[in-house]
Amino acid sequence: MTALPQATLVTVDEDYAGQRLDNFLIRQLKGVPKTHVYRIIRSGEVRVNKGRAHADTRVEAGDIVRLPPVRTSERAEQKAQAMQSVMTEVARHGASSTVGGYAPAAEFPILFEDDFLLAIDKPAGVAVHGGSGVSFGIIEQLRMARPEADFLELVHRLDRETSGILLIAKRRMALKLLQEQFRERETDKVYLALVSGNWPANQRVIDKALHKYLLPNGERRVKIVPNDHPDAMRSVTLVKVKTPIAANPLAPATPFTLLEVTIKTGRTHQIRVHLAGEGHPIAGDDKYGDFELNKALQRSSAGSASLKRMFLHAWSLKFNHPKTRKAVQLQASLPEELQQFLPSRHSSSPEETGNS
Repeated sequence: MTALPQATLVTVDEDYAGQRLDNFLIRQLKGVPKTHVYRIIRSGEVRVNKGRAHADTRVEAGDIVRLPPVRTSERAEQKAQAMQSVMTEVARHGASSTVGGYAPAAEFPILFEDDFLLAIDKPAGVAVHGGSGVSFGIIEQLRMARPEADFLELVHRLDRETSGILLIAKRRMALKLLQEQFRERETDKVYLALVSGNWPANQRVIDKALHKYLLPNGERRVKIVPNDHPDAMRSVTLVKVKTPIAANPLAPATPFTLLEVTIKTGRTHQIRVHLAGEGHPIAGDDKYGDFELNKALQRSSAGSASLKRMFLHAWSLKFNHPKTRKAVQLQASLPEELQQFLPSRHSSSPEETGNS
């Protein structure tokens, strides 16, 4: 265990105003076990404006918090070193079984960055956070790459198999305001999805309830259920045909449609389940897709590029900046592996076929 030599005084800034004292301390005292954090609060060693406080006390901007000498956990330090070691291997070899597929280095292509937020172009095959059999995800990798950053938190999530725009807040204030925009549906987020079959141009709204459940092996799945189902969650998806795509040589009997998809409710796997429920599953979807078609599209062919991932991409995002309140419009081009799968006249820039 490593001891801090003496008590320190920390002034709460506006980013942490309204946060519980225990959560504030856990972030300030990185590597200190949570049990010890609660112990020093109960003992009165932690002071807020020279007075005792409770774990659920809300700190305010300008508060002076006394942090007593504490010991950091060697286990926490060892975990950080182990993660760094894994990341070194990932950077060296380009992939690692511990992150469930393709895993680039700790930094990702940046679409926008300032003092308040970071927008990256997330590659497919990388989880946004650790859990569910994944040792760590993008947010952990970014924290490792930016040890000087006091605050990095996911504003929203993308499925591991989905690529595209991902927002990370660099201040607590930005996190709260951006998440509020997502909750109140004040953002404009458009996905590009390639589905099998000819999508009817007049089919623009899918309003069908979804229910999340677990398979016997513990894996998450989602299905469409009647609105009066006891666990039904109303789910609304808007669909616009971007361009019809001719049948691919790997599956000559199947035409495709490139869609612009906007979700008005952020349910797990919503786009994938809604599109599949209409009889037009996303190409390459290994959970709700056409498995025989997926196999055909994965084959190598001299005359056509194969598709080895799900064709779903978070393409465009519009929101109000948390500080300036001015509109920010971001766009992430289709990744090369998806561009190559489209006919050559569309592969360079799907934006040329129409704008949202």
